[in-house]
Amino acid sequence: MGLSFLKRRSFWLVLTALALLFVAFVAGANYWVIHSTREAIFTDLALLPKTDVALVLGTSRYNGDGHSPNPFFLGRMNTAARLYHEGKVRHLLVSGDNGHVGYDEPTWMRDALIARGVPRSAITLDYAGFRTLDSMARAKNVFGLQRFTIVTDDFHISRSVFLARSYGLDVVGFPSERVAYWWSKKVRTRELASRTVAFLEVYLLHTKPRYFGPPVKIAVGTDGK
Repeated sequence: MGLSFLKRRSFWLVLTALALLFVAFVAGANYWVIHSTREAIFTDLALLPKTDVALVLGTSRYNGDGHSPNPFFLGRMNTAARLYHEGKVRHLLVSGDNGHVGYDEPTWMRDALIARGVPRSAITLDYAGFRTLDSMARAKNVFGLQRFTIVTDDFHISRSVFLARSYGLDVVGFPSERVAYWWSKKVRTRELASRTVAFLEVYLLHTKPRYFGPPVKIAVGTDGK
């Protein structure tokens, strides 16, 4: 057995071991993010605790083609409006990306919620929710929230609650209308990586939000509720 063969074998053994460690780490991080937040996530509206505010996380109103409706956006807006009309929340903080001209998730969300019967006075816009982490940090440090409900997709809700708790926030999560698997399989797969990154950001990297800005007071109940 030649020396070169042994070197190649050792190389592949080390590579295989590293790959297995990587897979184990990703699986462990995902398990922890999901398992540690499970009791704070509700799927039955009747069991969902009431809070003053729901934080609705943003996404584009259109698909990649630029004109067909995004089902994730529609699901989040339908669910947020439902929570408001059912009296589970009194105010909606819509947080999304407004980082370049012509792309304005918070305004799109506000307009969609108004079209669903939510009063303008019951909606506050966060224009610097560039990432989930930013939205949670700003909910606490800019908008002064401590206890609220998070509305986002079912595959995203665990990471959202996990990041909110990393800031000491008392939150519950309520998933938006489920998007069919055949449509959402790409983002569901991508979420495995996103949860792993969130785990690293909380426990190792201590990532900070991009921007805070001056405090903004949310006026709950100005619509008469």
